[in-house]
Amino acid sequence: MSDVAGTGRGLERIMRSAIAGLALAAPDLVSRGARAQDDPASVLLFGTLETGPSTFLTAGAKLALDRIDREGFVALATLGGGTRREGVGRRETASGAAVLGYQWFRDWGVIAAYAGLEGSLEALTTGGVTRLDPSRFGARLQGELWARPTETTLLTATAILDSSRTAAWGRLSWGWRVAPWSGWSAYLGPELALYADHTGYGKWTLGLHATDFAIGRFRFRTATGLQFEPESPVGPYVSVTAWTPW
Repeated sequence: MSDVAGTGRGLERIMRSAIAGLALAAPDLVSRGARAQDDPASVLLFGTLETGPSTFLTAGAKLALDRIDREGFVALATLGGGTRREGVGRRETASGAAVLGYQWFRDWGVIAAYAGLEGSLEALTTGGVTRLDPSRFGARLQGELWARPTETTLLTATAILDSSRTAAWGRLSWGWRVAPWSGWSAYLGPELALYADHTGYGKWTLGLHATDFAIGRFRFRTATGLQFEPESPVGPYVSVTAWTPW
């Protein structure tokens, strides 16, 4: 795979990790009910680990002026880093983003919109020689929809645009609420994600997710499935995101 296509893969994984945190930083809308009344937190901490052809770890925080479970302005900051194979070498990536947005609560769910800045720095190591690429900066626009069409279903949609690389990423998922045993429940169902940028590179993933289940004070979203790329074999991916009020 060429350096250009490899760079596209790196950005997609940055965006995927960040946006997973963003979606789950939305105010736990799938089950906010009584929990929201007892949780006055104004800060939400989250992190995502994605493994597959590459590994990327991101962490971040969401800050609300009042409470994260209420309508209003919110700010979001993320930092991440990862590594992947590229040709006969390896590419390391570091990224960061800061955005400001507003979240609207409705009886059926939450809509959120954000705008801000994103930057990334990459290095490619081949044959013991490391080449540091120029840092890139640009504007980021993103939107989130988490909706409950019925009491037992969950629909999520995510979109992000990045001007630093003229890139676009989106994910759509559907889930049905299951409670196989007392005290445990989650939304299970399919997810589809797409990515494309100005270089002509694109990819898509198809998998299954389990969203909004609790272990202690933490809540989780997990997903696994297949990743499809031009000029590359089909491979598996796994992602795990955790979040908690602080």
